[in-house]
Parts: sequence; C-alpha cells; structure tokens
Amino acid sequence: MHKSRYFRLAVSLLVAFFMTACTPAPAFKSMDISGVEWGGDFTLTAHTGKPVKASEFNGKVVVMFFGYTHCPDICAPTLVKLDQVVKRLGDEAKNVQVLFITVDPAHDTVPQLAGFIPPFNPSFIGLTGSDKEIAAVAAEYKVAYGQSSQAKSGQILVDHSTGILVKDKKGKLRLLVKNDVAVEDLESDIRVLLRER
Repeated sequence: MHKSRYFRLAVSLLVAFFMTACTPAPAFKSMDISGVEWGGDFTLTAHTGKPVKASEFNGKVVVMFFGYTHCPDICAPTLVKLDQVVKRLGDEAKNVQVLFITVDPAHDTVPQLAGFIPPFNPSFIGLTGSDKEIAAVAAEYKVAYGQSSQAKSGQILVDHSTGILVKDKKGKLRLLVKNDVAVEDLESDIRVLLRER
C-alpha cells in the first residue's frame, strides 16, 4: 500500500519536472529578477506637472532608470541609449514606457525635468517628488543614492545605482540591466517581454 502511494508520488513529481523542463524560461540577455517580491506601485509627479502612478502603464513594458539631470557622465548617455532602443522597436515602441526617476529632487524640479527629458525622446517621462517620496520609491526598488563626498564647492554630484529596471506588461519587475548594456541586447529583452501575454 505504501509502495504504491510512493510510486504514484514519484510519477507525479517526474511529470511535474518534465512539464517544467519542457516550458523554457524566457531567453533574457540581462539579469532575470522575476522572482523578487519588491518593485511595487508608486505615485510621483511627472515633468508635465501631473501626478503619475506606475500602474497606469500596466499593459506596457516599463523601463525605469534612476538618475539626475546634473549627472556628469552616466545619465545622459543612458537616456540616449534608451532612445535608440525605443526607435529600434518601431511600431512596438507604443507598448513601451521609459520612466526617468530623479534621485536629486532638490534640484530636479518639474521645470528642470521638463527642459531635460523631452529632448531625449518626447515619449519619455521624468518623475520627481519630495525627498520622502523619492526615498520611498528608491527603497522599494533597492536603488542606493546619496550626496557624493567628491563634490567640489557648488557642484551637484550624487552617487547612485546605475542599473536599468524593467517591468513586464503586468507591472511585475522582471529585469535588472547594466547601464552599459548593448542596445541590441536590451532591445531583444524588451521584445521577449512584449511577446508575453
């Protein structure tokens, strides 16, 4: 009796294993973080002055980058790269939303972002908020930032995480992407997410 029960259990486990093995995971080129429980909804103020809730973009792949407008070396090139990716997507670009979230809300006001973000791509949205709001969103997405000890007098210099975060169309955080990612690789990963139902 016990042997029969164990046999049925073993068969069930083997079936489950092979069914899982026959369902290949998406072929991402970036780090797959689909299993994380963080990266939830939030509301910040867009460069248009209107409040924006992250969940408003459910149905689109959301590409998030935390940075600041006075960044001397990383943020602008990353936004240029994201523009290149979006352009390569062609008609599918309408199903992708890029969000630039400031880590320097003291200087990155709505007018500052309004002058900085649209030249990279008119569809991109810059987001700001109070110190407390930005800190809460950064904490939720495991983004570290703080005033740099290397800043010279009068210089705005913020140390911050440089990874790109990507959410799928259901609003689930899926990818952590290095900011030096090849345009082709990020395009490929976004296309994988766009194909998902």
